[in-house]
Amino acid sequence: MSIEEKNFDVVILGGGPAGLSAAMYAARGAVSVAIIDISMFGGQPSNYLEIENYPAFPLIQGFELAEKLEEHADKFGVEKYPMQEIQSVDLTSNPKVITTFEYKFNAKSVIIATGAQSKKLGVKGEDEYRGRGVSYCAVCDAAFYTGKVVAVVGGGNAAVEEACYLTRFAEKVYLIHRRNELRADKIVQQRAFENKKLEFIWDSGVKEILGEDTVKKLIIENYKTGNISELKVDGIFPYIGFTPNVENINGQVEQDANGFIITNNLMQTSVDGVFAIGDVRNTPLRQVVTAVADGAIASVNAVKYIETVSEQKNFVKNL
Repeated sequence: MSIEEKNFDVVILGGGPAGLSAAMYAARGAVSVAIIDISMFGGQPSNYLEIENYPAFPLIQGFELAEKLEEHADKFGVEKYPMQEIQSVDLTSNPKVITTFEYKFNAKSVIIATGAQSKKLGVKGEDEYRGRGVSYCAVCDAAFYTGKVVAVVGGGNAAVEEACYLTRFAEKVYLIHRRNELRADKIVQQRAFENKKLEFIWDSGVKEILGEDTVKKLIIENYKTGNISELKVDGIFPYIGFTPNVENINGQVEQDANGFIITNNLMQTSVDGVFAIGDVRNTPLRQVVTAVADGAIASVNAVKYIETVSEQKNFVKNL
């Protein structure tokens, strides 16, 4: 099977809120734009039941917001390539090259919006029971735990919001947090503390996940006392942060110790013509609103970069 070659001014890697926003703004800059994703478009919001902190939408379902973002990008004629398994990415060549099983994309500028994935606990039994009691998506799997007992690990907004969501199905939800106070927004904390089906296990972490065919119990360590205990549960949902999706990019741009891509305030990376946005970059806040803002900033500057390079080539040509 031959690979079809495609040429674009801007190629965006990732079809979440950051990537879709970037696609809109780049297309408005009158350049050719393609957006590639390894799955369908929408990104992480597609896995959230409700979002209540996106401006102008006091409450909106995650998949609905994702659909609206994609529809908006469609208005500007952005070329979309979903379900593309990326084989290689060369950000240092000219043009830059992204290769999938079906296409070879040549780009003057690349915007990396590949996002991040849930960080693993890294404990014994986690991989063994994934899909059999270990889940990283409450919206996807909550219904399987109707009338059962589950645990959520974490203390940020995602952990607390998903723990509250799970109480709609589960008989009991434990929230295990390594500190003695939550990091979630105060309004989110208040709802959690008022939820009678939610119980907190402070200053603690999971040492091991045990089960038979499915998860049966957790081994819990209290970090202050050193006490080890067992907690009977039917499922566990880790929400302890994210790791960047940079498998095909590692080493080509400057990254921090955790692998997140380092950018300046224009979303530029250490490589000319390459930008990074959203959860994949080193940012103090990972929210939909910051992701779409990143996308706008990156695309405006990607268009400027393309115009500048074009002007330089024309100048040299006319000498």
